[in-house]
Amino acid sequence: MVMPEKKLSSQQLYQGRAVNLRMDTVEKSDGKTTTREVVEHSNCVAVVVVDEQDNVLLVRQYRYPVGKFLLEIPAGGIDPNEEPIDCVRRELQEEIGYFPQKIEEFGGFYSVPGYGTEYLHCYLATDLVPSRLIAEDSEGIEVVRVPISKITQLITSGEICDAKSIAALLTFLLKRE
Repeated sequence: MVMPEKKLSSQQLYQGRAVNLRMDTVEKSDGKTTTREVVEHSNCVAVVVVDEQDNVLLVRQYRYPVGKFLLEIPAGGIDPNEEPIDCVRRELQEEIGYFPQKIEEFGGFYSVPGYGTEYLHCYLATDLVPSRLIAEDSEGIEVVRVPISKITQLITSGEICDAKSIAALLTFLLKRE
């Protein structure tokens, strides 16, 4: 069995609003040293939202790094000292204008474990009540209702193409079976 790498030193390269970047020097199991670049990002929530008509509520928003509008599930970063379930409530009110009366956690995953620390907690939100919180980065978000039966088609066609949405939606669909 290969042993974990041992951190020998760490250097902070960048501190930003959304991410930090550090470079660690590590000793590998064979005794050799190398460096690892690590993007530090807060943990997040990723939420599959289902309304009373069995539609999944998705958001279409422009993603500057890829230069496209993407169709995604609602998601967002967990603030310091905020519980994930409270983040779910806040994000849904900000992004889609609903307060979920029922929230169930159904898993989670690391988004980019090869170079990043972000862990996404996955939730199912139902029993929605209209409730809007205004956030500075939520303007320009379009809410799109899609029947649950169409989700796999949107994934296989590439219309839903971000990893968090694909992973959370497929996990949700598999757990429904």
